[in-house]
Amino acid sequence: MKKTIVAIILLLVLFPILIKGGNIYNLCVYILSLIGLNEFINIKSIKKEVPLFIKIISFISITFLIFASVNVVNLTYFIDYRVLSGIFILFLIPTLVYKDRSIYSINDAFYLIGGVLFLGISFSLLIVVRNFNLNILIYLLLIGTVSDTYALITGKLIGKRKLSKEISPSKTIEGLFGGILFGTFVPIVYYLTVVNSDISIILLIFVTLFLCLLGVFGDLCFSSIKRYFGKKDFSNLIPEHGGVLDRFDSIIFILLGFTFFIGIIGG
Repeated sequence: MKKTIVAIILLLVLFPILIKGGNIYNLCVYILSLIGLNEFINIKSIKKEVPLFIKIISFISITFLIFASVNVVNLTYFIDYRVLSGIFILFLIPTLVYKDRSIYSINDAFYLIGGVLFLGISFSLLIVVRNFNLNILIYLLLIGTVSDTYALITGKLIGKRKLSKEISPSKTIEGLFGGILFGTFVPIVYYLTVVNSDISIILLIFVTLFLCLLGVFGDLCFSSIKRYFGKKDFSNLIPEHGGVLDRFDSIIFILLGFTFFIGIIGG
């Protein structure tokens, strides 16, 4: 019950910001990206502390990635090689400064490079897609939220067989199918009703189903990271829900997967 109440409060707070868009929305996404990156760094610190200087570099790098997308209004494939080059240089040069590998090593550098690019690109897509078409973004968010919600409901009602006991003990195969069923059906109805009713139904089903499955994979992928570091949640920021990455795990992969279908379901 408490988890549901918290979810409703979050929806009441964040949904108006999503609808409003503009600088308030961009700032909100930026803050979420910083919190998510901080969780990504902190969970690594369980096994090995990240130097403060490197943390600062991480936050600066994701800032450039996020704000590079603020004025992008077209769903086009673009990349700023200056930002990417700067990120690689900023993280790799300190491996020569910190000669003690127990403090900072090449493995640490690539972990953080991967994390910054992974989260920076993902959260920047929240801005780019919102700039282009609010309804497309809602469609993508529905895939993640509806599939998660109904996977939980179905799992509690009829779930018996574990999906992946080692990675996510609470998830069941029955919950997986329930989540996929509703996580595909509801967004399809929304897309046909609000976004574009002329699209091929078969094509839309295929794309939505693929993105829904990708969201499940994202959930399991982030759960695998948590299990590796021996944590249940990335943080306790949101009561009963964990941290930002616990809430955005599936949506991150759905946004990344959407880039393959921009020309198909891009409105």
